[in-house]
Amino acid sequence: MNDSTSTIETALNEPSASIGRVPRPVKQGPSLIERARQRQALLLVAPTLAVLVAIAGWPLVRTLWFSLTDARLSDLANTRFVGFANYWGRHGVLRDHAWWRSVGNTTEFAVVSVVLETLLGLGVALLLNHPSRARSLLRAAVLVPWAIPTVVSARMWAWMLNDQFGVLNNLMLSAGIIHQALAFTADPKLTFPTIIMVDVWKTTPFMALLILAALQVVPGDCYEAARVDGVPRRRVFLFITMPLIWPAVMVAMIFRTLDALRVFDLIYVMSSNSHLTQSMSVYVREQMIDFQQVGHGSAAAILLVLIIALITGVWVALNRNRMEAK
Repeated sequence: MNDSTSTIETALNEPSASIGRVPRPVKQGPSLIERARQRQALLLVAPTLAVLVAIAGWPLVRTLWFSLTDARLSDLANTRFVGFANYWGRHGVLRDHAWWRSVGNTTEFAVVSVVLETLLGLGVALLLNHPSRARSLLRAAVLVPWAIPTVVSARMWAWMLNDQFGVLNNLMLSAGIIHQALAFTADPKLTFPTIIMVDVWKTTPFMALLILAALQVVPGDCYEAARVDGVPRRRVFLFITMPLIWPAVMVAMIFRTLDALRVFDLIYVMSSNSHLTQSMSVYVREQMIDFQQVGHGSAAAILLVLIIALITGVWVALNRNRMEAK
């Protein structure tokens, strides 16, 4: 009797597993059908991945190997392994002031150009999204700067901005805006802002196109409900439009940032390889071609790849955390 009583009291005193506890949902793995589809998808993309690895992987491995040697362009057959001397040795890339200046130039170029192109692209996309009879014509006209090859547009702007025969200098002199021709591509104070201006002119249509595609898939019911409730346009833009198109804006900014970090042709054509405006890609080209230091240039190229990979990884992780938080 005592044993049964104590057993009952113990059972009453102990918390029940079914009271006050919510059982954890059992996480189910992919079904057999889903696994079969995943295997089939992997088989379908395997040839493309193999070609991509062969095309991109081999040059990257070769560049990595050259970065660990004292290879010179004039005699690539005779190279000597030097380890990481090209990175942080006495004359390594990380101890070269020209490299850090190119890193600063590239960072400034990427930050300023991406911010301006995103803001201007958003404005252009909002204008093109409004119904208009000439909307198709305007969209085609906006894309013209982006369709022009970068080298062509860079040389075209360099001619127009020339301080001796440039048409823009002549127009500003005739209008009395300036009293002396400005050397936009020769003056150290004007060259870098001029390069950024040309890049913004060329790439803003790309940003506008991506943002416009996102605007066109925003449900019209959201705007209709806001109009019925009397919500001001500013609040509609901030709390309806922007949250819905923000993922597309983020993707556009990631693509544009990656492109800006490896900028080469625009700066090389417009500034005549000036050290004051040198980007990381121009620095790599100078070391490999002009100085024929393939090992040193390869080390700089590997550092550029690592910087781009790091920024991309951080940006993707932040965006993923933001989406999971929602």
